[in-house]
Amino acid sequence: MKRIEVVAAVIINDNKILCVQRNVNKYDYISKKYEFPGGKIEAGESQENALLREINEELNLPIDIKEKFLTVVHEYPDFELTMHSFLCVCKTRNLNLTEHIDFKWLDKIELPQLDWAAADLPIVNKLINC
Repeated sequence: MKRIEVVAAVIINDNKILCVQRNVNKYDYISKKYEFPGGKIEAGESQENALLREINEELNLPIDIKEKFLTVVHEYPDFELTMHSFLCVCKTRNLNLTEHIDFKWLDKIELPQLDWAAADLPIVNKLINC
């Protein structure tokens, strides 16, 4: 099975958490699902550098990485995903979606109302309980 290693940012601004909606995908089980923004780690790149690059590419949003939050290993039908998530903060909510189709800034108690990608659910659950 194909293995993919990615990073994800839990971006917080004034106690609201950024949730982004994926575009249509060849895999229906992640198509149009909400997720924490991020992406693949390139060869030779640290997790933190990959995260800063991906957030800049996807959202054009300057963030400060605060700490590692949770690593999730999830088996989808077509690949295994290892996702390293980090708590991050930003000073503005002005962003520019380049890959996603929608975004929301939500309180942690509002997170369960979205249709999340399965690999992101453990992060959602940990956020609600901390």
